[in-house]
Amino acid sequence: MPTDTGAHPRIRSYVLRAGRVGSGQARALAELGPQFMLPYQAAALDLDAVFGRAAANSHPVPRILEIGFGMGEGLAGIAAAHPENDYLGVEVHTPGVGALLKQIGECGLTNVRVVQHDAVDVLTHMLAPDSLAGVHIFFPDPWHKKRHHKRRLIQPPLVGLLTSRLAPGGYIHLATDWQDYAEQMLTVLSAEPRLQNTATDYAPRPDTRPLTKFEQRGIRLGHGVWDLVFRRT
Repeated sequence: MPTDTGAHPRIRSYVLRAGRVGSGQARALAELGPQFMLPYQAAALDLDAVFGRAAANSHPVPRILEIGFGMGEGLAGIAAAHPENDYLGVEVHTPGVGALLKQIGECGLTNVRVVQHDAVDVLTHMLAPDSLAGVHIFFPDPWHKKRHHKRRLIQPPLVGLLTSRLAPGGYIHLATDWQDYAEQMLTVLSAEPRLQNTATDYAPRPDTRPLTKFEQRGIRLGHGVWDLVFRRT
């Protein structure tokens, strides 16, 4: 996703890959896409209408954004475990969108919606200030070569935009398996004056973030994983 909001030339931190869409993914896109996918629009979403439920007894439904959900395994697991929350997933790659829709159908999920579009555009135009209870960004592309670090998603302009969309008390939860990216994330989030770290540095993995197959493989190979959880003050 881009890491700027227009004040500077747009930098995209993803590469659109022509990944193969499997038959099950294609079927899910055709059959479930009209129900669970939201077209990009340059206007704020009515999240109550989008998810079909509103605040009860003055307690708003927590709405949580996940940027770059990959093949959707983690997002589907979180949404299944927490039916009291609503989840909006943003992803640019069609195979991943199809895979998540397939899991939505298999699990009978009703609390997930998907936007296949650039995350900064979605944040800027489709989400109102103070509208989110949380943001998840798990294992974004590390762009591990130093000359590519400017393409990394977690940069001050994006973090400022994310924070503006959080309600007071809302959180940003990041995870990476690249130590130098974790250090950059910690620096960037710590510099945002509206955010406060919930840990001294890195947080223990919350139970709300399930282990993916990708992460389990990394752990078996001895790779470290760093979680960061910051709250808006």
